[in-house]
Amino acid sequence: MKSMGRTDLPPTQQEAMRSAVRWEWFTIGYTCVTIVVIAFVVGNSQAMRTAWIEDMLSLIPQVTFLIALLFIRRRPTQRFPFGLHRVMGVGHLVAGVALLAVGGNLAYESISGLVRAEHASIGTIQLFGYTIWLGWLMIAAMSAIVVGPFIYGRAKSRLAVVLHNKLLYADADMAKADWHTNAASIIGVLGIGVGWWWLDGVAALFISLGIVWDGWRNARAAVRDLIDQRARTQDDAGPHPLIDRIARRVDELAWVSESAVRMRDMGQVFHVEVFAVPVREKVRVRELEEARAAVSALDWKVQDIVVVPTHTLPAEAQRAGQAR
Repeated sequence: MKSMGRTDLPPTQQEAMRSAVRWEWFTIGYTCVTIVVIAFVVGNSQAMRTAWIEDMLSLIPQVTFLIALLFIRRRPTQRFPFGLHRVMGVGHLVAGVALLAVGGNLAYESISGLVRAEHASIGTIQLFGYTIWLGWLMIAAMSAIVVGPFIYGRAKSRLAVVLHNKLLYADADMAKADWHTNAASIIGVLGIGVGWWWLDGVAALFISLGIVWDGWRNARAAVRDLIDQRARTQDDAGPHPLIDRIARRVDELAWVSESAVRMRDMGQVFHVEVFAVPVREKVRVRELEEARAAVSALDWKVQDIVVVPTHTLPAEAQRAGQAR
């Protein structure tokens, strides 16, 4: 946990990474327990079956995160001169596509059930000598398991900011939204109980559309990073502020007239290209090294830095104060 490619993690990020790994293993264990619990009470409710599948799908981000960690810590080689940081982005894409595909299939099944007017029924069971409607056990189970995602979702969201890890952030965001799934499944079960058969199908459709939205959003963000869009924040809300900080820092150097930056997200670290217009025709190697060191000192996420003296700045590069 001390390094990531050729980048040595600061102590804060080292501890955050260890904590993230612990939370991911805890989430896997917790989710496996909830999958078993729901399996015992799933019954004939379509909403409960959809929520059950959603719990299984929620394991994908944690597993891909832990697998990606095995690769991104490796140092660059001649075969992979930029390192293997984008394995994290590939994991993000895999998680998004899986959610999108399965969510779409579940949505189709929910709509088909509503069109065919399928009437689900929930029976009774014998428990400790009493006859109990299975729906009450379903509601109790879904009410109990919602506590975990609230806890680890918030914890992983904070760690994702410290580590600039989009896969971890997506995992946390899905966990924090799990109460929507639980609430919808409870409404579906109650609908069956009062004779509103269609409410179960509507609840299942709501859950599946949530899965589709998570899949679409994460797949889109992963693809954009893999095709080298301008580096953005971990929540994909806007351009990363580090771009502007780098441009301003380079502008402060005595030999630089003006500068602009291109920065790509490698999947937790950045590759930075700095274009600088010098105040004179000749630039010393020492000055280029000075610029590289100044940029490197700004943030641990700066993995690779290329400083290019040039007469004109590329139109696609971002200047200081130009973020939009």
